[in-house]
Amino acid sequence: MRKRAGLATTALLCGVALAACSSGQQSQDDLQAVPNLVAATPATSPPPAATPAGDIVALPGNATAMVADPATHSLAVAIGKPAELLLFSLNDPHATPKSVPLPGSVSHLSLAGGSVLAPVTSANQVVQVAIPAGTTTVVAVPGGPTSATSYQGQLLVAVPGEHAVDVLTSGHVTRTISGAVNPDQVLTAGGKVMMLDRIRSALFDVDPAGGTVGAGQRAGDGATNAAVDGYGRVLVTDTRTGELLAFAPAPVLLRQRSPVPGVPFGIAVDSRRNLAWVTATGLNQVIGYQLAGGQPVEKYRLPTVRQPNSVAVDPDSGRVFVASADGGGMQVMQP
Repeated sequence: MRKRAGLATTALLCGVALAACSSGQQSQDDLQAVPNLVAATPATSPPPAATPAGDIVALPGNATAMVADPATHSLAVAIGKPAELLLFSLNDPHATPKSVPLPGSVSHLSLAGGSVLAPVTSANQVVQVAIPAGTTTVVAVPGGPTSATSYQGQLLVAVPGEHAVDVLTSGHVTRTISGAVNPDQVLTAGGKVMMLDRIRSALFDVDPAGGTVGAGQRAGDGATNAAVDGYGRVLVTDTRTGELLAFAPAPVLLRQRSPVPGVPFGIAVDSRRNLAWVTATGLNQVIGYQLAGGQPVEKYRLPTVRQPNSVAVDPDSGRVFVASADGGGMQVMQP
């Protein structure tokens, strides 16, 4: 307990320091230990040691991201090459999906009122795909967008190439919020906007109305992906340290940290059952954590396809989907 309290105290101190230096460039960050920081990456998965649970649906290439939309009963899976978005039915994931070509690969998918937001970094575009129809609207966002979210009728886009989050209104950039080294993922939690910076391994508050990046806090040693749970907290996978972190938003504050074996990477939340599903790329597993208590408690551990970088969950059925970044297809499981 003493060790855990010490870690939390250190994290709080780091949060204060981050808030003080968040407006500077990378070389001005007092907490930067080395001249050139590198974002954490998933482990290179070994050959599966067990038969993957559930059923396997073949995919035409390596999956790079996925998201489930219970409102439209759809599952969107991004394929890297050839770049496309596959729209599956959650009611029948074995049926042939609708294919939507993309101008390049994507690393994050998110939902926005009946559409999937697919930022294409190489094309400087955010492609908005209506589901399940598959019609597209393209918005130009210079700087290599990586993530997008809808907020109060506007579109917020993480643009690491510009060290900023762009605010778009009616398809046009109306405000640029700078002050972050590498805003890889932007998301909303409890009506607040949060931003994950993989380079700093930190989570920040963002004020779209004021146009500022607020308080920040370290998120372990190698934060990679984030999701919002049913309590309005931001859950972050710390891939280097092997932890699941839970933060309260605005002001950002670390609430929980729990060890996760096998190099955690992908994360999805079933808010109806209070479960967080985390992929362990070093073990070819997906682990389900119960979030209702004071600390996450492991409830499921299932073998997966090789290189399980992406995970999604249907909160209506509880069905879990894991997609392989190594050509192993998509796994459909009913825990």
